[in-house]
Amino acid sequence: MSAVRALRAPWPGRGQMTVELAVVAPVVIVIALVALNLMRYVEACAAFDQAALDAVVAHGVAPAGEQSQERAVEEVRAAIELSLGDFPRCEVDVRAERVPSGGTSGSFSVSPLLTRYVCSLSYRPWPLAARLPGVTFEPPLALRHERSLVVDRYRPGVVV
Repeated sequence: MSAVRALRAPWPGRGQMTVELAVVAPVVIVIALVALNLMRYVEACAAFDQAALDAVVAHGVAPAGEQSQERAVEEVRAAIELSLGDFPRCEVDVRAERVPSGGTSGSFSVSPLLTRYVCSLSYRPWPLAARLPGVTFEPPLALRHERSLVVDRYRPGVVV
């Protein structure tokens, strides 16, 4: 009986916690990175939504200097980027497109010069790639969020 007892380990569960930690730790780290990036993305989207609307109303309707659509788009983009200074992995893109008049042939359109500003936010998650034993974390290249607003470029205060 004593010979059999000598062959057994003195603590039968010893080392199990180390193995469990080695298996679970990479998964926990990846989930934490996903949650961190998701929180930063939601925070960036909330700030972007407010900044985009403010920039379009302030700069898209009547840009300073030359009154062209390209100048207005550039000013809106610059104003949004200035507002998003705390978010280093964000890229802003703004485009303007003419909205077709709602009037049919023979009817009078109330505002024939409507412009739709489409502001896009591209968020690049951190890190771009993380390789841990048994787990590889590669987020998508960029997460995109869009916000649009229709304004009359020649009549301040007309927002559709």
